[in-house]
Amino acid sequence: MDSETIVWENNVAASGGFMSEERVALVLGAVKGIGKETGIALAEKGIRVALTWHDWEESYTGMVNDFSQTGTDYEIFKVNLLETDKIKDLIEDVIQRFGRLDILINNIERGGMPVVHGEYTLEQWELEMATTLRAKRWVFTHAFPYLKKSENAVVINFSSIAGIVGRSGPASYVFNEGYSALNRGISLLTETWARLGAPGVRVNEIMLGIMDTRHGTNTRGWGLFPDKIKNDLIDHTLLARIGEIEDIVKTVMFLIDDAPFMTGSVIRLDGGYVLGGEKIYPMPKGVE
Repeated sequence: MDSETIVWENNVAASGGFMSEERVALVLGAVKGIGKETGIALAEKGIRVALTWHDWEESYTGMVNDFSQTGTDYEIFKVNLLETDKIKDLIEDVIQRFGRLDILINNIERGGMPVVHGEYTLEQWELEMATTLRAKRWVFTHAFPYLKKSENAVVINFSSIAGIVGRSGPASYVFNEGYSALNRGISLLTETWARLGAPGVRVNEIMLGIMDTRHGTNTRGWGLFPDKIKNDLIDHTLLARIGEIEDIVKTVMFLIDDAPFMTGSVIRLDGGYVLGGEKIYPMPKGVE
């Protein structure tokens, strides 16, 4: 195969033997953050995991150590998903290694934050397109024939509330218009894929607000925000806090195992950010 594969002979983990079930999940971008914590949660449940990484090399050793401790069979694949010709090989490698595919966690994006990148250049625009939308599409396309063979397949697309709010209010520092447009496109893909996959492949979407590792406190952009913008982002959120990875992982697990009648749906996991801009005034007394 053409995709560069990292093989670990002892990836059964130190606890000795699998606590495995039959299902296999492919988790994109699993070297850190949302992808990593989602993959670990799946592995701790006994679901075998195929994991991708490309950059953040300094986080790779920690990734290996953490997945080795789950006690579940796993494999790590190094692949640049922006090179679409490598995606077919990736999926074939996963099938060759595990024999099946039941869950796709479509977690890849590039959140072009105006506070970091300023105005788009043509190169930045094309990179945004390739990462946030194009890679998701081709991973699903090549995975779909194998997902259809599963008795209960699940696809979860990650997107952002940028697709709703765009460059508005305090989010003007957070979301570029290109990123916003592409995230609106993800919702269209979710609906289309749900139709294609029915009834055996459920496809849903988690639309993220301001999260710890995505536009939030543990990102480079957060440190560049003026204090007023940070406060405004939280004030604009009904639950008055930044989202945490644990919030995301719980939602992922709900969609996989506790939402058998849900497909083509979008869960807006934003703490009420989208609603937070409109205040409710006291009820008037009326005239009667």
